[in-house]
Amino acid sequence: MGRLALTIVLMVSTALGGWAQKDDPDPDPPASGVNIPEPNAPKVTVSLSSASAGPAYEIGPNDVLHIAVWKEPDLTTTVPVRSDGMISVPLLNDVLAAGLTPMQLAALLTQELRKYVAAPRVTVVVTQTNSHRIYVIGEVLHTGPLSLLADMTVLQALATAGFTQFANTKKIYILRAENGQELKIPFNYKQVVRGEAMSQNILLKPGDTIVVP
Repeated sequence: MGRLALTIVLMVSTALGGWAQKDDPDPDPPASGVNIPEPNAPKVTVSLSSASAGPAYEIGPNDVLHIAVWKEPDLTTTVPVRSDGMISVPLLNDVLAAGLTPMQLAALLTQELRKYVAAPRVTVVVTQTNSHRIYVIGEVLHTGPLSLLADMTVLQALATAGFTQFANTKKIYILRAENGQELKIPFNYKQVVRGEAMSQNILLKPGDTIVVP
């Protein structure tokens, strides 16, 4: 009888323990390294620019700039660069931005805003690099505009665009507007990839169009 009573007590204790774990409103915290989102935690969105604009980047028409003035929300704005190279800035009206780097424009705005704001701190970020684009058309896998990266060559642009099976890689050419004239610059892909005629692998300029027949 003693052993039977002991067995019954153990069985009841185990069952009660299982029910307690099932109904426990505060379970043990997860192991280290596991992130459980809090129900009321704020959502954070990170916005990235369309293309990397380094410190030497020259602002051009159709670019989009975010101009932030520290502790001056009324002066903080996002503006497009117009076709004439100008931007519209609160208090300053039209300011020439094209041809300047982001740091140069920030310094210019800082100098001009000192007339209205004590010790202004200005930051300029290029959020869209629309002025620095090239175009690839013809027998390529990805036609249309490409962001022009720093020191991008014809070969690098073609590596991004890819070829179709019908591409005539010996007859590629680049169309470039220069001094009011349209230049046609030949590019033989097969020669360049063999290390021959490397002078054809020129640095691209904004507005260039690569044609793959």
